Amino acid sequence: MIETIYSFAKTDQKAIERIIDSDHLALNHIVLPGGEALPEHHASSNVYMVVVRGTLTLRLGEQEERSYPAGSIVAIPYRTRMHPLNRGEDVLEFFVVKAPGPSAIEAMEQARGSCNCED
Repeated sequence: MIETIYSFAKTDQKAIERIIDSDHLALNHIVLPGGEALPEHHASSNVYMVVVRGTLTLRLGEQEERSYPAGSIVAIPYRTRMHPLNRGEDVLEFFVVKAPGPSAIEAMEQARGSCNCED
């Protein structure tokens, strides 16, 4: 078998799953019931949030919060401060794609002596 098969939870309960974690790509699956949020943090790579269910509310850097419905793909630059939230009552489900994988970025920055890796 050449391909690798990955799976993710099909749930309405809070879930944060690391599906793929490689130098080339990191893929996370996140489910947040209404009113839930992830901690505020910095993007550890170039981030793409793919909203598949509900509405994602994001606060990026110093910007005001913005909301993105299912079917949206939000691109967030490396090192951007972000706070993903579910302000709605419906379940929010989205995938987070990081490319390259954060481990590759950290290795490149350490090789150059410029790693800012606290978040």
